[in-house]
Amino acid sequence: MKSRTQPLLISCQLIAVAGLAGLLLAACGSAKSARSYQGEAFPSETPFQYYSSREPDEACELAQRALLSQGYQIGDPKPRSIRGEKYFRPQPDTASTLSISLVCLPSSLGTAIYASALETQYEMKSKGTNAGVSVSAFGSVSLPWVMDKDTLVKVGEETVTSPDFYKRLFELIKSLDNRPAED
Repeated sequence: MKSRTQPLLISCQLIAVAGLAGLLLAACGSAKSARSYQGEAFPSETPFQYYSSREPDEACELAQRALLSQGYQIGDPKPRSIRGEKYFRPQPDTASTLSISLVCLPSSLGTAIYASALETQYEMKSKGTNAGVSVSAFGSVSLPWVMDKDTLVKVGEETVTSPDFYKRLFELIKSLDNRPAED
């Protein structure tokens, strides 16, 4: 009798241990990660702004000139809002786009220029497809061949938060701002 119940007891223990392990794994997997917005501190000192003593329209024109001088394509500029884009292809199978938005608002110092940059990454993906030809005059003849299509696929997007990036941008705008106004 003892030999019959011992394997059954061991089997029940193994099932209990496996069930407990499964519950523990499920508990670990269901833990929610912190959402991106939960880390936003909204400090008053920020690298995303620059103050100019010029009027908003003049300051925005300087910001537009700064982007143009670096090879950015400017979309339809609005009086106090600019959007510039630049395309990069560091390797044959990857590409990225850097979009910079600048907004010029009046402030007690003249104008506050706010900047935000978004980097979008792309990767080359190959997609094989089959194609064929049917010739009805000869009956149903199909001649399949393989065609490869390479496509850039968006794989990620991220707001640029590097203070050094914005420092370099605003230093360029400042260098233009310190020049005498053009008539």
